[in-house]
Amino acid sequence: MVMEGNRLHVVVVGGGIAGLAAAWFLRQGGGDALRVTVLEGSPRVGGKLHATEVAGVSLDEGAEAMLARRPEGKDLVRMLGLSDELVYPGSTQASILSRGALRPMPKGHVMGVPSDLMALARSGVLSPAGLARVPLDQILPATRVSTDVSVAAYIRARMGSEVVDRLIEPMLGGVYAGRAETLSLHATMPMLATPARTERSLLNAARAIAGAPKQTGPVFTTLRGGLGALPPAIAAASGADVRTGVTVRELRRVEGGWRLVTGPVPDPSVIEADAVVVATPAPSATRLLAADVPGASAELSRIAYASMAIVTLAYPRGAFPEPPAGSGYLVPPVEGRSIKAATFSTVKWPHLTEADPNLILVRCSIGRLGDEHELHRDDTELVALAMKEMSEVMGVRGLPRDTRVTRWGGALPQYDVGHLDRVARIRAAVAGAPGLAVCGAAYDGVGVPACVATAREAAARILDHLDPARQWQQAISPTKVTEGL
Repeated sequence: MVMEGNRLHVVVVGGGIAGLAAAWFLRQGGGDALRVTVLEGSPRVGGKLHATEVAGVSLDEGAEAMLARRPEGKDLVRMLGLSDELVYPGSTQASILSRGALRPMPKGHVMGVPSDLMALARSGVLSPAGLARVPLDQILPATRVSTDVSVAAYIRARMGSEVVDRLIEPMLGGVYAGRAETLSLHATMPMLATPARTERSLLNAARAIAGAPKQTGPVFTTLRGGLGALPPAIAAASGADVRTGVTVRELRRVEGGWRLVTGPVPDPSVIEADAVVVATPAPSATRLLAADVPGASAELSRIAYASMAIVTLAYPRGAFPEPPAGSGYLVPPVEGRSIKAATFSTVKWPHLTEADPNLILVRCSIGRLGDEHELHRDDTELVALAMKEMSEVMGVRGLPRDTRVTRWGGALPQYDVGHLDRVARIRAAVAGAPGLAVCGAAYDGVGVPACVATAREAAARILDHLDPARQWQQAISPTKVTEGL
């Protein structure tokens, strides 16, 4: 054991939301018995949670919302004493740019899967032929799903290609920047995967889900200063020694614990730890675990990542012929446009207008798996693409007051077919390495609550390893893992 003043040492590799939350849970459960160090390779903590100013307004560069109906994220905010900073959307009514026009998302859909044929018809998202194909789901022979399949394969078999192309693809593209042809039904749509094993009709299953009692209240939430304000708050509250600009080059099991090697090759620095939490994306975790946990490393290497960019535009309100009515719109790939989604941030989050009511902030997302060529353009070209999109779709005239381009290379893990089994194999391999745990977006969900849930699970595993008799550890905050991301 690496004791310092009778304290055990735990190192968390990775200072994103999962790593910081793991550090916080470790200190909550371990108290003064633990010394926690967080090592982050980049110049700042937070990963994809980061906010900077656009036209004088603090606005997220990455994730800009978390699920309010899944408790882990809000629970952590509450325990940090930041409940008063939570704000909720003014509108979550989104549209789809389909067949050349903005059309409302059909009411009652389940992750894009329609449950109400009349609402689907009124939306105009599908062509007459595509609309006529959907109800055949109720008379076609069953499509039994005994093993994991792609989202596209199952939904196309039940409802036809247009539902996949014009409803499912834009939804999944918004969450994963991925493709329905490869994404796992079980991992990305668990609420539909369960009835797919036993029910013949997908339409009936979607109706049952849409009609079931639901939690009340807003679906999403964020912090007044953006989700980018959360990582620094967690880092400060954790009491951990947080070091940025420190890349871990090697992780090896040694007698009584672990050895981490950082620094340049000619002048390495060694850190000894009683336990380690690896909270990095899969490519980094693959490298770190290769020597001592090769089974986990091999499985992690099979998790692909998608890249994307977000172009933020700040327009005067008068640039829009009419103020945007909803929170934004999604764009199916079949439309052949560079922009895959647009969010009207000042409509979705009304508090952003407090400093300047005459401002409309727009976030345009570019890039999904297989479209990396779009991201080869320079920043000026990406801004021009976003401005062209606003001109063609929203009728915007004139130049924005301010712009920002944020590139997220290899940012979003792809939950391809077999993902849940892959994660189970990773965790089984890690379980064979005493004093080691993993957490992050690569495992159980890409949203903030899911990452926090994996962090709590990792912290609990480390605490049980260091204190199997529970002589000193305290119960860490209860968070219930629920379905969804």
